[in-house]
Amino acid sequence: MIALTAADIAAATGGALRPESLDPRTVLHGPVVVDSRQVGPGSLFVALPGEHVDGHDFAAGAVAAGASLVVAARELTGPGGEALPCVVVPDVEKALGDLARDVLVRLREAAVEPGGSGLQVVAVTGSVGKTTTKDLLAQLCGAAGPTVAPEKSFNNEIGLPLTVLRADEQTRYLVLEMGASGIGHLTYLTDIAPPDVAVVLVVGSAHLGEFGGIEAVARAKSELVAGLVPGGTAVLNAQDERVMAMAGLASGDVVTFGGTPEATVRARDIRLDRAGRVSFTLVAPGPDGTDASAPVQLRLVGEHHLNNALAAAAASLAVGLPLEHVARVLSAADALSPHRMHVVDRPDGVTVVDDSYNANPDSMRAALKALAVLAGRDRRSVAVLGEMLELGPDARAEHEAIGLMVVRLNVALTVVVGAGAQAIADGAMREGSWGDEVVVVPDVDAAERFLAEELRAGDVVLVKSSYGSGLWQLGDRLLAPQEVAP
Repeated sequence: MIALTAADIAAATGGALRPESLDPRTVLHGPVVVDSRQVGPGSLFVALPGEHVDGHDFAAGAVAAGASLVVAARELTGPGGEALPCVVVPDVEKALGDLARDVLVRLREAAVEPGGSGLQVVAVTGSVGKTTTKDLLAQLCGAAGPTVAPEKSFNNEIGLPLTVLRADEQTRYLVLEMGASGIGHLTYLTDIAPPDVAVVLVVGSAHLGEFGGIEAVARAKSELVAGLVPGGTAVLNAQDERVMAMAGLASGDVVTFGGTPEATVRARDIRLDRAGRVSFTLVAPGPDGTDASAPVQLRLVGEHHLNNALAAAAASLAVGLPLEHVARVLSAADALSPHRMHVVDRPDGVTVVDDSYNANPDSMRAALKALAVLAGRDRRSVAVLGEMLELGPDARAEHEAIGLMVVRLNVALTVVVGAGAQAIADGAMREGSWGDEVVVVPDVDAAERFLAEELRAGDVVLVKSSYGSGLWQLGDRLLAPQEVAP
Protein backbone atom coordinates (compact mmCIF):
# COMPACT_ATOMS: atom_id res chain seq x y z
CA MET A 1 0.00 0.00 0.00
CA ILE A 2 1.05 3.58 -0.52
CA ALA A 3 2.08 5.41 2.63
CA LEU A 4 -0.96 6.84 4.41
CA THR A 5 -1.45 8.52 7.75
CA ALA A 6 -3.95 7.33 10.31
CA ALA A 7 -5.93 10.48 9.56
CA ASP A 8 -5.97 9.60 5.82
CA ILE A 9 -7.38 6.16 6.59
CA ALA A 10 -10.02 7.56 8.93
CA ALA A 11 -11.10 10.09 6.31
CA ALA A 12 -11.26 7.46 3.54
CA THR A 13 -13.34 5.06 5.63
CA GLY A 14 -15.52 7.57 7.46
CA GLY A 15 -14.17 6.25 10.75
CA ALA A 16 -13.03 7.73 14.03
CA LEU A 17 -9.54 7.31 15.49
CA ARG A 18 -9.44 5.67 18.88
CA PRO A 19 -8.15 6.23 21.47
CA GLU A 20 -8.40 9.99 21.11
CA SER A 21 -4.74 10.25 22.08
CA LEU A 22 -3.72 8.36 18.91
CA ASP A 23 -1.49 10.58 16.76
CA PRO A 24 -3.33 11.13 13.45
CA ARG A 25 0.03 11.74 11.79
CA THR A 26 1.09 8.10 12.35
CA VAL A 27 2.25 6.81 8.97
CA LEU A 28 1.39 3.31 7.78
CA HIS A 29 3.74 1.96 5.16
CA GLY A 30 3.15 -1.79 5.39
CA PRO A 31 0.59 -4.05 3.71
CA VAL A 32 -3.15 -4.17 4.38
CA VAL A 33 -4.05 -7.62 5.72
CA VAL A 34 -7.11 -9.46 7.02
CA ASP A 35 -5.08 -12.39 8.40
CA SER A 36 -3.13 -11.55 11.57
CA ARG A 37 -0.49 -14.11 10.58
CA GLN A 38 0.49 -11.87 7.66
CA VAL A 39 1.06 -8.76 9.76
CA GLY A 40 4.40 -6.99 9.54
CA PRO A 41 5.79 -3.67 10.76
CA GLY A 42 3.59 -0.75 9.72
CA SER A 43 0.68 -2.95 8.61
CA LEU A 44 -2.98 -2.06 8.63
CA PHE A 45 -5.00 -4.94 10.09
CA VAL A 46 -8.64 -5.09 8.96
CA ALA A 47 -10.67 -6.96 11.58
CA LEU A 48 -13.28 -8.60 9.40
CA PRO A 49 -16.07 -10.52 11.10
CA GLY A 50 -16.57 -14.01 9.68
CA GLU A 51 -18.82 -17.04 9.89
CA HIS A 52 -16.37 -18.99 12.02
CA VAL A 53 -13.85 -16.47 13.35
CA ASP A 54 -13.96 -12.74 14.15
CA GLY A 55 -10.96 -10.65 13.21
CA HIS A 56 -11.52 -8.50 16.30
CA ASP A 57 -10.37 -11.45 18.42
CA PHE A 58 -6.98 -11.32 16.72
CA ALA A 59 -6.44 -7.56 16.81
CA ALA A 60 -4.24 -7.57 19.90
CA GLY A 61 -1.97 -10.17 18.35
CA ALA A 62 -1.80 -8.17 15.15
CA VAL A 63 -0.72 -5.04 17.01
CA ALA A 64 1.86 -7.04 18.95
CA ALA A 65 3.22 -8.32 15.62
CA GLY A 66 3.69 -4.78 14.30
CA ALA A 67 0.36 -3.52 12.98
CA SER A 68 0.19 0.26 13.37
CA LEU A 69 -3.58 0.50 13.14
CA VAL A 70 -6.68 -1.72 13.18
CA VAL A 71 -9.88 -1.10 11.22
CA ALA A 72 -12.57 -2.29 13.60
CA ALA A 73 -16.27 -2.04 14.34
CA ARG A 74 -15.66 -1.12 17.98
CA GLU A 75 -12.95 0.14 20.31
CA LEU A 76 -10.53 -2.61 21.29
CA THR A 77 -8.20 -3.28 24.19
CA GLY A 78 -5.16 -5.48 24.57
CA PRO A 79 -4.55 -8.25 27.13
CA GLY A 80 -3.47 -5.72 29.74
CA GLY A 81 -6.48 -3.47 29.19
CA GLU A 82 -4.52 -0.99 27.07
CA ALA A 83 -6.40 0.68 24.21
CA LEU A 84 -5.43 -0.61 20.76
CA PRO A 85 -4.87 1.92 17.94
CA CYS A 86 -8.03 1.71 15.85
CA VAL A 87 -10.12 3.47 13.29
CA VAL A 88 -13.66 2.58 14.30
CA VAL A 89 -16.12 2.24 11.40
CA PRO A 90 -19.79 1.20 11.10
CA ASP A 91 -19.03 -1.59 8.59
CA VAL A 92 -15.56 -3.11 8.38
CA GLU A 93 -16.04 -4.79 5.00
CA LYS A 94 -17.37 -1.60 3.42
CA ALA A 95 -14.48 0.34 4.98
CA LEU A 96 -12.04 -1.97 3.23
CA GLY A 97 -13.66 -1.15 -0.10
CA ASP A 98 -13.78 2.56 0.69
CA LEU A 99 -10.08 2.58 1.47
CA ALA A 100 -9.23 0.77 -1.77
CA ARG A 101 -11.32 3.26 -3.75
CA ASP A 102 -9.51 6.20 -2.12
CA VAL A 103 -6.08 4.70 -2.75
CA LEU A 104 -6.85 4.02 -6.42
CA VAL A 105 -8.04 7.63 -6.88
CA ARG A 106 -4.75 8.83 -5.39
CA LEU A 107 -2.75 6.53 -7.66
CA ARG A 108 -4.64 7.64 -10.75
CA GLU A 109 -4.07 11.28 -9.89
CA ALA A 110 -0.35 10.61 -9.42
CA ALA A 111 -0.21 8.62 -12.68
CA VAL A 112 -1.17 11.63 -14.83
CA GLU A 113 1.45 13.89 -13.29
CA PRO A 114 4.82 14.33 -15.06
CA GLY A 115 6.83 11.18 -14.47
CA GLY A 116 3.75 9.23 -13.37
CA SER A 117 3.42 5.51 -14.08
CA GLY A 118 0.45 5.88 -16.46
CA LEU A 119 -1.53 3.37 -14.37
CA GLN A 120 -4.15 1.35 -16.25
CA VAL A 121 -6.75 -0.94 -14.66
CA VAL A 122 -7.80 -4.09 -16.53
CA ALA A 123 -10.72 -6.13 -15.15
CA VAL A 124 -11.92 -9.58 -16.20
CA THR A 125 -15.24 -11.31 -15.63
CA GLY A 126 -17.11 -14.27 -17.12
CA SER A 127 -18.71 -17.54 -16.16
CA VAL A 128 -15.64 -19.54 -17.20
CA GLY A 129 -11.95 -18.73 -17.54
CA LYS A 130 -11.60 -15.63 -15.33
CA THR A 131 -8.63 -16.80 -13.31
CA THR A 132 -6.70 -18.26 -16.26
CA THR A 133 -7.23 -15.08 -18.28
CA LYS A 134 -6.18 -13.00 -15.28
CA ASP A 135 -3.03 -15.10 -14.95
CA LEU A 136 -2.23 -14.64 -18.65
CA LEU A 137 -2.78 -10.88 -18.35
CA ALA A 138 -0.55 -10.74 -15.29
CA GLN A 139 2.27 -12.30 -17.31
CA LEU A 140 1.65 -10.17 -20.41
CA CYS A 141 1.55 -6.92 -18.45
CA GLY A 142 4.23 -8.01 -15.99
CA ALA A 143 6.69 -8.44 -18.85
CA ALA A 144 6.04 -4.80 -19.85
CA GLY A 145 6.09 -3.00 -16.50
CA PRO A 146 5.32 -3.17 -12.76
CA THR A 147 2.07 -5.11 -12.42
CA VAL A 148 -0.25 -6.04 -9.56
CA ALA A 149 -2.67 -8.94 -10.04
CA PRO A 150 -4.80 -11.01 -7.65
CA GLU A 151 -3.36 -13.87 -5.71
CA LYS A 152 -5.28 -17.08 -6.41
CA SER A 153 -8.79 -15.90 -7.36
CA PHE A 154 -9.22 -12.86 -5.10
CA ASN A 155 -12.26 -11.61 -6.99
CA ASN A 156 -14.91 -10.63 -4.44
CA GLU A 157 -15.73 -7.74 -2.10
CA ILE A 158 -12.76 -8.67 0.11
CA GLY A 159 -10.20 -10.01 -2.35
CA LEU A 160 -10.54 -7.20 -4.87
CA PRO A 161 -9.89 -4.34 -2.41
CA LEU A 162 -6.92 -6.24 -0.98
CA THR A 163 -5.50 -6.53 -4.51
CA VAL A 164 -6.03 -2.83 -5.22
CA LEU A 165 -4.30 -1.94 -1.95
CA ARG A 166 -1.15 -3.80 -3.04
CA ALA A 167 -0.61 -1.22 -5.78
CA ASP A 168 1.78 1.68 -5.29
CA GLU A 169 3.18 4.65 -7.20
CA GLN A 170 5.30 2.41 -9.42
CA THR A 171 2.42 0.18 -10.52
CA ARG A 172 1.75 0.52 -14.22
CA TYR A 173 -0.85 -2.20 -14.68
CA LEU A 174 -3.48 -3.26 -12.14
CA VAL A 175 -5.10 -6.51 -13.29
CA LEU A 176 -8.31 -7.41 -11.47
CA GLU A 177 -10.58 -10.45 -11.53
CA MET A 178 -14.20 -9.66 -10.75
CA GLY A 179 -16.61 -12.42 -9.74
CA ALA A 180 -20.34 -12.19 -9.19
CA SER A 181 -22.98 -14.47 -7.78
CA GLY A 182 -25.83 -11.98 -7.99
CA ILE A 183 -27.09 -8.75 -9.53
CA GLY A 184 -25.25 -5.69 -8.21
CA HIS A 185 -22.04 -7.47 -7.20
CA LEU A 186 -19.99 -6.15 -10.12
CA THR A 187 -21.48 -2.69 -9.71
CA TYR A 188 -20.10 -2.69 -6.17
CA LEU A 189 -16.67 -3.83 -7.35
CA THR A 190 -16.45 -1.40 -10.26
CA ASP A 191 -17.44 1.42 -7.93
CA ILE A 192 -14.27 0.59 -6.00
CA ALA A 193 -12.09 0.07 -9.07
CA PRO A 194 -13.56 1.37 -12.36
CA PRO A 195 -11.58 -0.34 -15.13
CA ASP A 196 -9.93 1.31 -18.12
CA VAL A 197 -10.35 -2.00 -19.95
CA ALA A 198 -13.20 -4.42 -19.17
CA VAL A 199 -13.01 -8.01 -20.46
CA VAL A 200 -16.14 -10.19 -20.58
CA LEU A 201 -15.34 -13.79 -21.48
CA VAL A 202 -18.60 -15.71 -21.60
CA VAL A 203 -22.08 -15.82 -20.14
CA GLY A 204 -22.53 -19.41 -19.01
CA SER A 205 -24.29 -21.62 -16.53
CA ALA A 206 -22.12 -21.01 -13.47
CA HIS A 207 -24.11 -19.97 -10.37
CA LEU A 208 -27.45 -20.40 -12.14
CA GLY A 209 -29.04 -21.37 -8.84
CA GLU A 210 -28.07 -18.05 -7.29
CA PHE A 211 -28.88 -15.87 -10.30
CA GLY A 212 -32.16 -17.53 -11.22
CA GLY A 213 -31.51 -17.84 -14.96
CA ILE A 214 -29.08 -17.22 -17.79
CA GLU A 215 -30.46 -13.76 -18.60
CA ALA A 216 -29.81 -12.68 -15.03
CA VAL A 217 -26.24 -13.95 -15.39
CA ALA A 218 -25.85 -11.79 -18.51
CA ARG A 219 -27.27 -8.75 -16.74
CA ALA A 220 -24.87 -9.20 -13.84
CA LYS A 221 -21.82 -9.61 -16.09
CA SER A 222 -22.81 -6.52 -18.08
CA GLU A 223 -22.24 -4.42 -14.97
CA LEU A 224 -18.50 -4.64 -15.65
CA VAL A 225 -18.92 -2.84 -18.99
CA ALA A 226 -21.29 -0.31 -17.44
CA GLY A 227 -18.67 0.35 -14.76
CA LEU A 228 -15.89 1.38 -17.16
CA VAL A 229 -14.21 4.74 -16.69
CA PRO A 230 -15.55 7.33 -19.18
CA GLY A 231 -14.15 6.41 -22.58
CA GLY A 232 -12.90 3.03 -21.36
CA THR A 233 -12.55 0.04 -23.68
CA ALA A 234 -14.84 -3.00 -23.62
CA VAL A 235 -13.23 -6.29 -24.74
CA LEU A 236 -16.03 -8.69 -25.67
CA ASN A 237 -16.32 -12.29 -26.86
CA ALA A 238 -17.45 -12.15 -30.48
CA GLN A 239 -18.78 -15.72 -30.27
CA ASP A 240 -21.19 -15.11 -27.38
CA GLU A 241 -24.37 -13.25 -28.32
CA ARG A 242 -25.15 -12.27 -24.75
CA VAL A 243 -21.68 -10.80 -24.33
CA MET A 244 -21.86 -8.92 -27.62
CA ALA A 245 -25.16 -7.39 -26.52
CA MET A 246 -23.15 -5.50 -23.88
CA ALA A 247 -21.45 -3.37 -26.54
CA GLY A 248 -24.13 -0.71 -26.22
CA LEU A 249 -23.14 -0.11 -22.60
CA ALA A 250 -19.58 0.91 -23.50
CA SER A 251 -18.85 4.62 -23.54
CA GLY A 252 -15.61 4.10 -25.45
CA ASP A 253 -14.14 1.63 -27.92
CA VAL A 254 -15.37 -1.95 -28.28
CA VAL A 255 -12.81 -4.60 -29.17
CA THR A 256 -13.98 -8.13 -29.95
CA PHE A 257 -12.07 -11.40 -29.76
CA GLY A 258 -12.67 -14.93 -30.97
CA GLY A 259 -11.95 -17.55 -33.56
CA THR A 260 -14.20 -15.97 -36.17
CA PRO A 261 -13.16 -13.68 -39.07
CA GLU A 262 -15.41 -10.90 -37.73
CA ALA A 263 -13.50 -10.52 -34.45
CA THR A 264 -11.13 -7.59 -34.02
CA VAL A 265 -8.53 -9.86 -32.40
CA ARG A 266 -8.79 -13.36 -33.75
CA ALA A 267 -7.09 -16.67 -34.38
CA ARG A 268 -6.49 -18.46 -37.64
CA ASP A 269 -4.60 -21.65 -38.52
CA ILE A 270 -5.75 -23.20 -35.23
CA ARG A 271 -4.11 -26.52 -34.39
CA LEU A 272 -4.23 -28.86 -31.40
CA ASP A 273 -1.28 -31.14 -30.69
CA ARG A 274 -1.29 -34.56 -29.01
CA ALA A 275 -0.50 -32.92 -25.67
CA GLY A 276 -3.72 -30.89 -25.88
CA ARG A 277 -1.95 -27.57 -26.49
CA VAL A 278 -3.23 -25.03 -29.00
CA SER A 279 -1.15 -23.21 -31.57
CA PHE A 280 -2.52 -20.49 -33.83
CA THR A 281 -1.76 -17.32 -35.71
CA LEU A 282 -2.78 -14.24 -33.73
CA VAL A 283 -4.31 -11.58 -35.96
CA ALA A 284 -5.10 -8.00 -34.95
CA PRO A 285 -5.16 -4.52 -36.51
CA GLY A 286 -1.66 -3.11 -36.90
CA PRO A 287 -0.53 0.49 -36.35
CA ASP A 288 -1.42 1.40 -39.96
CA GLY A 289 -4.88 -0.12 -39.72
CA THR A 290 -4.08 -3.21 -41.77
CA ASP A 291 -3.99 -6.66 -40.24
CA ALA A 292 -0.82 -7.79 -38.49
CA SER A 293 -0.12 -11.33 -37.30
CA ALA A 294 2.23 -13.39 -35.17
CA PRO A 295 2.46 -17.10 -34.28
CA VAL A 296 1.46 -18.37 -30.81
CA GLN A 297 2.07 -21.79 -29.27
CA LEU A 298 0.31 -22.08 -25.90
CA ARG A 299 1.79 -24.09 -23.05
CA LEU A 300 -1.61 -24.41 -21.40
CA VAL A 301 -3.46 -27.70 -21.86
CA GLY A 302 -6.94 -27.65 -23.36
CA GLU A 303 -8.49 -26.24 -26.52
CA HIS A 304 -10.72 -24.00 -24.42
CA HIS A 305 -7.68 -21.92 -23.47
CA LEU A 306 -7.73 -20.42 -26.97
CA ASN A 307 -10.60 -18.18 -25.89
CA ASN A 308 -8.76 -17.13 -22.72
CA ALA A 309 -5.59 -16.39 -24.69
CA LEU A 310 -7.44 -14.28 -27.27
CA ALA A 311 -9.18 -12.33 -24.51
CA ALA A 312 -5.86 -11.65 -22.77
CA ALA A 313 -4.29 -10.67 -26.09
CA ALA A 314 -7.11 -8.25 -26.92
CA ALA A 315 -6.90 -6.61 -23.49
CA SER A 316 -3.12 -6.33 -23.72
CA LEU A 317 -3.32 -4.69 -27.12
CA ALA A 318 -5.97 -2.32 -25.70
CA VAL A 319 -3.52 -1.07 -23.06
CA GLY A 320 -0.90 -0.47 -25.74
CA LEU A 321 1.29 -3.58 -25.72
CA PRO A 322 2.71 -4.48 -29.16
CA LEU A 323 1.51 -7.59 -31.01
CA GLU A 324 4.96 -9.18 -31.09
CA HIS A 325 5.26 -8.83 -27.30
CA VAL A 326 1.81 -10.35 -26.82
CA ALA A 327 2.54 -13.36 -29.02
CA ARG A 328 5.93 -14.00 -27.43
CA VAL A 329 4.71 -13.81 -23.83
CA LEU A 330 1.57 -15.85 -24.52
CA SER A 331 3.77 -18.60 -25.95
CA ALA A 332 5.82 -18.69 -22.75
CA ALA A 333 2.96 -18.22 -20.26
CA ASP A 334 2.15 -20.86 -17.67
CA ALA A 335 -0.89 -21.61 -15.51
CA LEU A 336 -0.13 -19.73 -12.29
CA SER A 337 -3.08 -20.68 -10.08
CA PRO A 338 -3.38 -24.17 -8.54
CA HIS A 339 -6.00 -26.78 -9.46
CA ARG A 340 -6.61 -25.36 -12.94
CA MET A 341 -5.70 -27.81 -15.70
CA HIS A 342 -2.46 -28.54 -13.86
CA VAL A 343 -0.90 -31.44 -15.77
CA VAL A 344 1.77 -33.56 -14.09
CA ASP A 345 3.45 -36.73 -15.35
CA ARG A 346 4.10 -38.82 -12.24
CA PRO A 347 7.19 -41.03 -11.93
CA ASP A 348 4.94 -44.10 -11.95
CA GLY A 349 3.74 -43.31 -15.48
CA VAL A 350 0.36 -41.84 -14.52
CA THR A 351 -0.55 -38.41 -15.89
CA VAL A 352 -2.72 -36.32 -13.55
CA VAL A 353 -4.83 -33.42 -14.80
CA ASP A 354 -5.88 -31.46 -11.71
CA ASP A 355 -8.73 -29.11 -12.63
CA SER A 356 -10.49 -29.38 -9.29
CA TYR A 357 -10.69 -25.73 -8.25
CA ASN A 358 -14.17 -25.23 -9.63
CA ALA A 359 -16.69 -26.64 -12.07
CA ASN A 360 -19.79 -25.77 -14.02
CA PRO A 361 -21.25 -27.50 -17.08
CA ASP A 362 -19.18 -25.45 -19.53
CA SER A 363 -15.83 -25.99 -17.80
CA MET A 364 -16.65 -29.65 -17.14
CA ARG A 365 -17.22 -30.28 -20.85
CA ALA A 366 -14.02 -28.45 -21.76
CA ALA A 367 -11.98 -30.49 -19.26
CA LEU A 368 -13.43 -33.79 -20.50
CA LYS A 369 -12.56 -32.87 -24.09
CA ALA A 370 -9.00 -32.10 -22.98
CA LEU A 371 -8.84 -35.50 -21.23
CA ALA A 372 -9.90 -37.25 -24.43
CA VAL A 373 -7.20 -35.45 -26.42
CA LEU A 374 -4.47 -36.17 -23.88
CA ALA A 375 -5.31 -39.85 -23.66
CA GLY A 376 -5.72 -40.29 -27.40
CA ARG A 377 -6.05 -43.87 -28.61
CA ASP A 378 -3.07 -45.30 -26.76
CA ARG A 379 -3.73 -44.41 -23.12
CA ARG A 380 -6.58 -45.14 -20.72
CA SER A 381 -8.69 -42.08 -19.78
CA VAL A 382 -9.96 -41.84 -16.20
CA ALA A 383 -12.38 -39.09 -15.13
CA VAL A 384 -12.81 -38.48 -11.40
CA LEU A 385 -15.81 -36.19 -11.17
CA GLY A 386 -17.54 -34.52 -8.24
CA GLU A 387 -20.55 -32.31 -7.82
CA MET A 388 -21.10 -29.06 -9.70
CA LEU A 389 -22.59 -26.67 -7.14
CA GLU A 390 -24.97 -23.70 -7.41
CA LEU A 391 -26.92 -24.98 -10.44
CA GLY A 392 -30.35 -24.65 -8.85
CA PRO A 393 -33.26 -26.64 -10.31
CA ASP A 394 -31.20 -27.60 -13.37
CA ALA A 395 -28.64 -29.46 -11.26
CA ARG A 396 -29.80 -33.01 -11.96
CA ALA A 397 -30.22 -32.48 -15.71
CA GLU A 398 -26.80 -30.80 -16.00
CA HIS A 399 -25.09 -33.63 -14.12
CA GLU A 400 -26.84 -36.24 -16.27
CA ALA A 401 -25.66 -34.40 -19.39
CA ILE A 402 -22.08 -34.72 -18.20
CA GLY A 403 -22.63 -38.46 -17.81
CA LEU A 404 -23.83 -38.65 -21.41
CA MET A 405 -20.75 -36.77 -22.57
CA VAL A 406 -18.41 -39.11 -20.67
CA VAL A 407 -19.76 -42.02 -22.70
CA ARG A 408 -19.71 -40.16 -26.01
CA LEU A 409 -16.05 -39.23 -25.45
CA ASN A 410 -15.25 -42.90 -24.73
CA VAL A 411 -13.81 -42.18 -21.30
CA ALA A 412 -12.62 -45.60 -20.16
CA LEU A 413 -13.30 -45.22 -16.44
CA THR A 414 -15.43 -42.65 -14.62
CA VAL A 415 -15.23 -42.35 -10.83
CA VAL A 416 -18.19 -40.37 -9.47
CA VAL A 417 -17.49 -38.93 -6.02
CA GLY A 418 -20.28 -38.08 -3.58
CA ALA A 419 -24.05 -38.34 -3.58
CA GLY A 420 -24.41 -34.90 -5.14
CA ALA A 421 -22.75 -36.16 -8.32
CA GLN A 422 -24.80 -39.38 -8.58
CA ALA A 423 -26.67 -38.06 -11.62
CA ILE A 424 -23.41 -38.18 -13.62
CA ALA A 425 -23.38 -41.94 -13.15
CA ASP A 426 -27.10 -42.12 -13.97
CA GLY A 427 -26.55 -40.23 -17.21
CA ALA A 428 -23.65 -42.46 -18.22
CA MET A 429 -25.65 -45.61 -17.53
CA ARG A 430 -28.58 -44.28 -19.54
CA GLU A 431 -26.31 -43.52 -22.47
CA GLY A 432 -24.99 -47.07 -22.51
CA SER A 433 -22.12 -47.34 -20.05
CA TRP A 434 -22.06 -50.75 -18.42
CA GLY A 435 -20.04 -53.07 -16.20
CA ASP A 436 -17.22 -51.40 -14.31
CA GLU A 437 -16.85 -48.36 -16.59
CA VAL A 438 -18.56 -46.18 -13.97
CA VAL A 439 -17.82 -46.42 -10.25
CA VAL A 440 -19.58 -44.40 -7.54
CA VAL A 441 -17.72 -43.75 -4.28
CA PRO A 442 -19.00 -41.80 -1.25
CA ASP A 443 -16.15 -39.38 -0.59
CA VAL A 444 -12.60 -38.22 -1.30
CA ASP A 445 -10.99 -40.85 0.93
CA ALA A 446 -12.86 -43.65 -0.81
CA ALA A 447 -11.84 -42.23 -4.20
CA GLU A 448 -8.20 -42.14 -3.14
CA ARG A 449 -8.30 -45.77 -1.96
CA PHE A 450 -9.95 -46.92 -5.17
CA LEU A 451 -7.49 -45.09 -7.41
CA ALA A 452 -4.50 -46.39 -5.44
CA GLU A 453 -5.53 -49.91 -6.45
CA GLU A 454 -6.81 -49.10 -9.92
CA LEU A 455 -4.37 -46.70 -11.59
CA ARG A 456 -1.58 -48.07 -13.73
CA ALA A 457 1.23 -46.69 -15.86
CA GLY A 458 -0.08 -44.90 -18.94
CA ASP A 459 -3.36 -43.73 -17.40
CA VAL A 460 -4.46 -40.11 -17.81
CA VAL A 461 -6.57 -39.01 -14.82
CA LEU A 462 -8.76 -35.91 -14.73
CA VAL A 463 -9.95 -34.59 -11.35
CA LYS A 464 -12.81 -32.11 -11.71
CA SER A 465 -15.53 -30.69 -9.45
CA SER A 466 -16.66 -27.55 -7.69
CA TYR A 467 -14.31 -26.41 -4.95
CA GLY A 468 -16.94 -26.82 -2.24
CA SER A 469 -17.15 -30.55 -2.89
CA GLY A 470 -13.63 -30.95 -1.49
CA LEU A 471 -12.31 -32.95 -4.44
CA TRP A 472 -9.36 -30.56 -4.69
CA GLN A 473 -7.92 -32.51 -1.76
CA LEU A 474 -7.75 -35.57 -4.00
CA GLY A 475 -5.93 -33.48 -6.59
CA ASP A 476 -3.31 -32.59 -4.01
CA ARG A 477 -2.94 -36.21 -2.91
CA LEU A 478 -2.58 -37.53 -6.45
CA LEU A 479 0.14 -34.95 -7.14
CA ALA A 480 2.06 -35.72 -3.94
CA PRO A 481 5.45 -37.42 -4.45
CA GLN A 482 4.89 -41.02 -5.44
CA GLU A 483 6.92 -44.00 -4.33
CA VAL A 484 8.00 -46.06 -7.29
CA ALA A 485 8.93 -49.70 -6.81
CA PRO A 486 12.58 -50.45 -7.65
